[in-house]
Amino acid sequence: MNPQIQQLYHIAQKPQRLIIGLMSGTSLDGLDIALCRISDSGPGTFVTLEQFLTVPYDDELKADIRTIFAKTEIEFEQLCLLNPYIGRLHGQMILDCLRIWGIEPHEIDVVASHGQTVYHAPKSQHRRDKFPNATLQIGDGDHVAAVTGIITFSDFRQKHVAHGGEGAPLAVYGDYFMFSKRGENRILLNMGGIANFTYLPASEDASSVFTTDTGPGNTILDAYSRKLLNKPYDEDGKLAAQGQVNTKLLEALKTNPFFDAPFPKTTGPEVFNMIYVEEAQIRSQTIDLPGADLMATLVQFSADTIVDAIKRVMHDGETYQIYMSGGGMHNPVLTKALQEKLPNCTFGRTDDLGISGDAKEAVLFAVLANESLAGGSTSFGNRQGVPNVTMGKVSFPG
Repeated sequence: MNPQIQQLYHIAQKPQRLIIGLMSGTSLDGLDIALCRISDSGPGTFVTLEQFLTVPYDDELKADIRTIFAKTEIEFEQLCLLNPYIGRLHGQMILDCLRIWGIEPHEIDVVASHGQTVYHAPKSQHRRDKFPNATLQIGDGDHVAAVTGIITFSDFRQKHVAHGGEGAPLAVYGDYFMFSKRGENRILLNMGGIANFTYLPASEDASSVFTTDTGPGNTILDAYSRKLLNKPYDEDGKLAAQGQVNTKLLEALKTNPFFDAPFPKTTGPEVFNMIYVEEAQIRSQTIDLPGADLMATLVQFSADTIVDAIKRVMHDGETYQIYMSGGGMHNPVLTKALQEKLPNCTFGRTDDLGISGDAKEAVLFAVLANESLAGGSTSFGNRQGVPNVTMGKVSFPG
């Protein structure tokens, strides 16, 4: 037997595994690196988050990625070059973190690398009959493995697409394994660049669990923060808090067929971007709106579309606990707008459940790798968007 396959088999048999989960989202702010100790699998999964760091992307890297990010026309050589470059960069970031934490690479069982999403194209978005759902993440797993010397799982979204899913959100699997609680209806709300939530019913019935995107989270807010403030985000929602919501623009922003589409569904900055906002401003004759009013309206747009989606899963007479994660949970204007529209819900953060809301997405990919290694027997039912699959391609260091 190939010794690397033998090593993988040995890791799968261990009572617990030390897995590094990586996540870099559409905000392009940096690489989240979560060191997780995971025991068991499936509904018995138990995760301890031992270390977590976000390693910022520098301005040059952000600019390089934006030359191909969410664009239908790009310089193909740039895509080809960035794929291995980001893989090697992520590998070096892992080594730097391990050095800070005083951990040797050989102590890590596997790396679970999400990669950097550069384009997301579900069939509902591209509308080309002969092509299936599609999504693309770069930062090749072979390069991560070669740099770190650690077996790497990567490219998780492709198996989901191959079995009829849209490649996102994948949170349903990890959210169910980590956060379900009998007797409590939970909604795990992640507000990254795109907002999504996982519904976890009080019954703990895996076939009733699902996840869906709701629309923009921070992606448009951050774009206008860069434009209006020359900052990566509107810290504490300060600019938005100074403005007034413009109802004409808000209604124009909501007139996208995505919001009426059935669950589950996915989207991305390919749809919700500055051009989308500018077209809505033209239609609503609000092109000269002051910056603070624009930002306040965009926050309300994110909040309203999140709330509208969540309300579609709620049943009269039942209570719901909402646990937030992602950058949006740090925006008090956004979270206040959510709470005002969902007054009967209890709000918290996944921190209250033992997993940092900032680290949650990286942890989820560590859980997916663990499931590919040691689980894979949980049935989520034969449903669109939640195929019963194990995900992640395996890259050996040598």
